[in-house]
Formats: sequence, C-alpha cells, structure tokens
Amino acid sequence: MGGLRSTVVLLIVLGGLGGYIYFVDANRDPAALDAKPTAFIELSADDIEEMVIRSDSGETSRVRRMDETWQLLKPSTADADAGVVSTVTSNLASLEVQRVVDEQPADLSQYGLEPARIDVAFRLKDQQDFEHLLVGEQTPTGGDLFARRPDETRVFLISSFLDSIFNKSAFDLRDKAVLKFERDSAEGVELVGNSTHLQFAKTGATWRIVEPIAARADYAAVESLITSLSSTHMQRIVVPDTSDPQEYGLDQPAMTATVVGANSSASLLIGDGDEGGRFARDASRPEVFAVEESLLTNLSKGVSEYRRKDIFDARSFTATRIETGRGDETITLERNTADSDATWRDASGQDVDVTVVDDLFTKLSGLRAQAFEEPAPMALETPALSVTIRYDGDKTETVSFVRSAIDVFAARSDEPGSARIDATLFDAALMAVDALR
Repeated sequence: MGGLRSTVVLLIVLGGLGGYIYFVDANRDPAALDAKPTAFIELSADDIEEMVIRSDSGETSRVRRMDETWQLLKPSTADADAGVVSTVTSNLASLEVQRVVDEQPADLSQYGLEPARIDVAFRLKDQQDFEHLLVGEQTPTGGDLFARRPDETRVFLISSFLDSIFNKSAFDLRDKAVLKFERDSAEGVELVGNSTHLQFAKTGATWRIVEPIAARADYAAVESLITSLSSTHMQRIVVPDTSDPQEYGLDQPAMTATVVGANSSASLLIGDGDEGGRFARDASRPEVFAVEESLLTNLSKGVSEYRRKDIFDARSFTATRIETGRGDETITLERNTADSDATWRDASGQDVDVTVVDDLFTKLSGLRAQAFEEPAPMALETPALSVTIRYDGDKTETVSFVRSAIDVFAARSDEPGSARIDATLFDAALMAVDALR
C-alpha cells in the first residue's frame, strides 16, 4: 500500500513538472530553443555609479561610489564593503539572459515578479535614471531564476547562483570591520582589560613589550594581534546608536584595544556577553555591534604569549665578537671583518676553525624559551655559562645559563626573569663551547 502511495505522489510531481515545461514551451518562440545566452545590458562594472537594492525581506539599501570608494547611504550611513559591492557590479556587467520563457506574460505573479522578489536598480555615470533588474522565483528545477526588466514585457531566465549575489541586505553591503585603522602604519598597541594591561611599541621593523615588562616581543605574535583587530568582522548591528553604554557593558569594558599610528589612534571597546558573543563598538562610531567571544579570548592572552622565544638575536652572519665564560675560563673570539672570507681569531690572534664557530652559533641560535619564570633563579648569580655577543654593528646581548635541579634556565641582561630551555639543547651548546679550546 505504501509503495502505491509513493508511486501516485511521484506521478503527481512529474505531472506538475511536465505541465510547467509545457506551459513554458507553449509561450516561447520555437527558435529560442537553440538561442545562445545574450548580454542583459552592455556596460562595464566601473560605469556603475550608484545602486539601490530591495532584498526579498523588503529592506531597501542604497550605495554610491565616492571617488575610489563605496558608501552605504541607506538605511544608515557607513563605509561599504568594497568586495561585496564589486561582486554585485561585476555580475551585473557580465549578466547573461539564458533564454526567454515568456514574451507576453499574462500573469507575472506566477514567476514571482508581481511584485518582484528582488529589485536591483543601478545608475550609470553621467545618467540620472536607474536601470532595473527584477528577479523572481527559482524555476521548478532550481537551475535558474525568472527575471525581467520593467521597460520590457518578456520574462527571461538568469542563473540561480545570482540569487545570493543580488539578494543583499544593508548589513551585507556595509563594511563589517570592527576597527578602522591603517594596518601598515601601526606603531603601537595597548590592551587594557579586567586583568590585562599590555603595551607594545614598534621601532623600525622590531616590536618590543613596554608594559607590564620591558622585553623583546615576538614579531609574528604582535603582527597577528594587529591582523586580528583589522580583519575581524562584526556579526550583526545591535543598535545604530546608543546613549546608554552601561546597558551593553561598554561604560567599563571587559577589554579596550587601541592601535596607535603616526598621527592617529583607534580603539575597540568590548563589553558584556551577547548570545555566545560580545557587545562591542569602535570608539569613533556610534553603533553597537556583536563580535565573537573568541576575539576577547584572543585579546586576553598573557604577556608570555607575546615574548620573543629565541634566547639570542645574533646569528653567525651578523656577529662580530663572541665571549664565553665557563667557571674561571673565558674564551674571546673576534671576526676579522677585513678578510673577505670572514675568518675568526682568538685573543692571541690565532685563526679559529670557522666551521667550529658556525656550529656554536647554530647551537646557540637553536635555544628557545619553553616557559618564562619570574623571578630568575638565584643560581644565576654563579652561571654555568655566560655568553656575550656583539652583532649588527653596535648591538650587544649577554645571556647567562644555570642548572636548577633537572631544568636549565637562561636570563638576558636586558630582560626580567628567566626562560626555561631544553636541557639537551643546552648540553649540545656546552659541547660546542668546549670545541673552541
């Protein structure tokens, strides 16, 4: 009995589809069967000056080209998302009519065109009137969309993938960056939260930690932080303007992230929780929006996450002098910079095997912090090894190493605390020092 019922339902569906095909074919010129797709309108995407889009929700949005950028003008004013807008304009410029299905439709509502489900209006440069693309429902097979122009009677088909491209809300069209600043001009970053106060400063191509300690910063970690602030998108607009920041926890934010440029600064305020996310706002803009909880989590990392893990900055090709101290023994090597082969000499002026020196630098440059300790172990007052390197002209770094039980710690003279390092790698470095004798 169940099989019979399924068969009947299938026959009804096939009959409906057959009726649709018959209806469409009956209203189409037989010559159109072999017709190739034609251009909807001849234009270039750069010719479009303004667009007004009414989505299937009934919301109307207006965007206009302002010099080299796009602006959202309705229902609110904001920068437009250039990528989204250009996708709409480029698809309008390349839009093809797949084929005409009805030259003289008696009832446009059967196509979802009375009224049209989506209305994409666009104005070209040096023109006052708008052209329109009216988009209706999908065909029963789902492969195409019914569409028409208001100045023509015919109904034609366009590809169904264009539905998501043309059916844009105001939020789709606006720039959704949570913080506006010049990414490449960032010279400082400050994070202030309930239990966080971090500050970074950039000198040349180097980032340093300023607060809560003075230390080298991991360049990639700080750059990743800035990228996160520049690329994170708001999830939705909560309110276009608020006169009561306390309602969203923005009077005493859980986190304030500030990026400082040469002549400007931009601050992001993150407030109370909101449906799995957080309320937030750019201090320079009135709207309150929602961001993912992961953004606050990312901004709440401790200072150790941003510290440079390499114990030494110097490398064999940048170093000009190295001094190692182990117990009462000191070994000093100088690079002979006048020699094109960049040879090394000891304190007595004797040449030292370059491969031995290079091996030492390889071992030292491989030492990395596994964790940071505050304060440094007292045993660092009598280190097992101390290394001082002059590099990059006039830069100098001094690192002391000590064993404490099964752990090995390294402390730089220009940074607080110490770093726990791999004991095996340290032993390899000691062997490289011994090879200098």
